[in-house]
Amino acid sequence: MGLFKTFLVVVQVLSALGIIGLVLLQHGKGADMGAAFGSGSSGSLFGASGSANFLSRTTGALAALFFVTTLGLTYLGSYKPKANIGVLGNLPAATAPVAASAAGASSVPAPASVANPQDVPK
Repeated sequence: MGLFKTFLVVVQVLSALGIIGLVLLQHGKGADMGAAFGSGSSGSLFGASGSANFLSRTTGALAALFFVTTLGLTYLGSYKPKANIGVLGNLPAATAPVAASAAGASSVPAPASVANPQDVPK
């Protein structure tokens, strides 16, 4: 689960950086920043309006990817695994009591603080 969460974080950061870069390259109302990088010419690779469509569609796709990864990280962040007993996992509870030895030991167990059961007075 941790590897998948790390993958989602990497995809989210890359899509966020891509959105930032594409928004800075797009034309504004006055084409201030976009013209400085050469995307204002009509003889470009995409034509006069082709770059605007390409940039806006790519920005939309990256925004959708960012949204999906954010939802995925939110879901994974709220996931709570069941509590278990360390490495052994969930062990079933013992249903039968421990059988007493044939030597006539009492059914009352010795206190946990006693180191040697032979030292307990009868």
